[in-house]
Amino acid sequence: MDIVNLDQAEPFRTKDGSEIRELLAHRNSAIRNQSLAEARIPVGGSTMEHYHPRAEEIYYITHGTGRMKLGQAEREVRPGDAITIPRGQAHKLWNTGDEPLRLLCCCAPGYEHDDTVLTEVGEA
Repeated sequence: MDIVNLDQAEPFRTKDGSEIRELLAHRNSAIRNQSLAEARIPVGGSTMEHYHPRAEEIYYITHGTGRMKLGQAEREVRPGDAITIPRGQAHKLWNTGDEPLRLLCCCAPGYEHDDTVLTEVGEA
């Protein structure tokens, strides 16, 4: 049985600039075909626009508010919102609130740096 508590998950930076805490993935559990992580975006921060050639994602907002860009569409997001991100679709997320934006990220297959293609230049 694999149980990982968020408080014990070591944070690291993804290629798009997000700080994530990987909860379950092939690196720390019996899971082989997906991953679950919590991402945090600081006040005023954002990810860099990017896409994943292999992985599809689900974002689930747990804390804070933000603006999600998927392709050419943009929408405000808040706690309780689940967002579908199809494989190959460029996306970006901004924190528009006054607290860290926190979200669960589910990836299938699991997250890998080499499956992230940046579509903008600069820092997140």
